[in-house]
Amino acid sequence: QVQFVESGGGLVQPGGSLRLSCAASVNFFSSNGMGWYRQAPGKQRELVASMRSGGSTNYLDSVKGRFIISRDNAKKILYLQMNSLAPEDTAVYYCNFAGVGKFGTWGQGTQVTVSS
Repeated sequence: QVQFVESGGGLVQPGGSLRLSCAASVNFFSSNGMGWYRQAPGKQRELVASMRSGGSTNYLDSVKGRFIISRDNAKKILYLQMNSLAPEDTAVYYCNFAGVGKFGTWGQGTQVTVSS
């Protein structure tokens, strides 16, 4: 069964940084595109950043230049380095497959709150 366990969220002041991690129980992790998603209160879940199996990346326009997605295929961990955080980045962040036509079971996510 595919499982994702996200961690690393918290409360941070505007301009601060956080690094999220996602441990994935996925067969052939390295062969799958992976992504970070977020859902803010009252809004739909959106794809924030994704990384293909080959390493190419894509970012939501609003996070370009601030967020960096990376992965450790040996450990089956997906990361999201978030810098220059702003209040509008406040959301629950999830990881899952991206760009491969399927989703695994969504994890509980990790809450990121940006507030002074």
